[in-house]
Amino acid sequence: QVQLRESGGGLVQPGGSLRLSCVSSGSIFMAFTMAWYRQAPGKQREFVASINNLGGTDYSDSVKGRFTISRENAEKMVYLQMNSLKPEDTAVYYCKGPSVWGQGTQVTVSS
Repeated sequence: QVQLRESGGGLVQPGGSLRLSCVSSGSIFMAFTMAWYRQAPGKQREFVASINNLGGTDYSDSVKGRFTISRENAEKMVYLQMNSLKPEDTAVYYCKGPSVWGQGTQVTVSS
């Protein structure tokens, strides 16, 4: 089964930037739609962004214009570039494939 591992989370001030990375250990990566979700304490996990096998992207309204999802299929990597970060972006961010989740990486936006 495919396994996903996230990295790149941390503490950043409002208005700052972070880049999250997700690496897949499985095969058939080229055919996958990949996505990022996030979950704040006590809240449900919510959709952030997705990218399909042709490079088509989708974003939640809350991050549109600030976040960019991308992929490098040869390296089995998915990225989430997060700019103009806000305190409400604070959450654990999860990488998702069609049937698998990563363990998450913490993003904290605070002054």
